[in-house]
Amino acid sequence: MRADRVFAYGAAAGLLGDLLLGDPRRGHPVAAFGRAAAAVERTLWRDHRGWGALHTAVCVGGATGLAALASRRVRTSPAASVALTAAATWAVVGGTSLGREARAIGGALAAGDLGVARERLPHLCGRDPQALDADGVARAVVESVAENTSDAVVGALVWGAVGGVPGLVAFRAVNTLDAMVGHKSPRHRRYGWASARLDDLAGWPGARLTAVLAAVAGPDPRGAVRAWRADAREHPSPNAGPVEASFAGALGVRLGGTLSYGGRVEHRPVLNGAGRAVHVRDIERAVRLSRRVGWLALGVSAAGGALLSGAGRALLSTTGRISSTRKGHTA
Repeated sequence: MRADRVFAYGAAAGLLGDLLLGDPRRGHPVAAFGRAAAAVERTLWRDHRGWGALHTAVCVGGATGLAALASRRVRTSPAASVALTAAATWAVVGGTSLGREARAIGGALAAGDLGVARERLPHLCGRDPQALDADGVARAVVESVAENTSDAVVGALVWGAVGGVPGLVAFRAVNTLDAMVGHKSPRHRRYGWASARLDDLAGWPGARLTAVLAAVAGPDPRGAVRAWRADAREHPSPNAGPVEASFAGALGVRLGGTLSYGGRVEHRPVLNGAGRAVHVRDIERAVRLSRRVGWLALGVSAAGGALLSGAGRALLSTTGRISSTRKGHTA
């Protein structure tokens, strides 16, 4: 079976598994990777970019190498290859858990229980919940749903289409490392630099595809494109900017502004300033848009994988003909 078909069938099965099962409560492979990465950090940590780059290379390279070895072991069996792709996709995507957490916070807000909503917010993002009122919590949830649609679903599918199971695993390893060390805390400002830059690079194609699909699948495509073009570049993150701006325009809401991380206040630009403030009901709208984007991303990624596979076969065929022609002339 061709590699593009293995990815298409396996990724579809993996997304369906995520929809039906969500993330496992115990023994999640990503959590295991996180524990291993933390152990490597305890051994290697120095307040230096070079040591951080070594940490990134060891962790991402190790995870990707294991995935490549597993893929190699099953490559002669189409059924096993599809099953491995399905398992890897289910392990690295997190769309169902993302929606579940967002809806839990939305339910608490709808019931008027701001305390519970604040308590659950750290499950979704790293903001200081005590500094937020109900509308602030709702805005944080919508922004997190938008950004994590790219990070937890679309980006993985893009790299899976390019690199199969190793691509899926490599992207999740890079993204997880960025969440662990790629922030500007005193401990990780230098050490996490390589992880943060690699995450920016790996997340670039998925973020743009997410923004495009949010415009296509959202209720206001023109608003999404307008907000993306006008405001995305002002966001401090090169990848979160397009995604959050497109979601804001598609949903007709206003995102961005002042927020607090770990006691540090940031004044971010407003995205889609013409939109209204986020309300609790917008959480459900964002979750539904995220799910539509995820399934559209599967179709686009599978089609892209087929095109890449076809281009590769054509190149090999052309190279083979040229080689045969040269041998004939030599003879």
